[in-house]
Amino acid sequence: MRITMFRKLMANEFGQVRAEMVARDHVLSALGGRTPDQALEAGLSAKEIWQAVCDAFDVPEQRR
Repeated sequence: MRITMFRKLMANEFGQVRAEMVARDHVLSALGGRTPDQALEAGLSAKEIWQAVCDAFDVPEQRR
């Protein structure tokens, strides 16, 4: 998954403003105590990060 697709999925799920806030501020234990943005910078795959976000926010399977 490309980062642009990750950003699009985030915006579709949370709305643009909240998606940016979640990516910037929400620390996820599944990402090693990083925010999604920090995880991207650390080199984790966008797909892995999206899955962690979906798990943390109980995103329904059909939107994952």
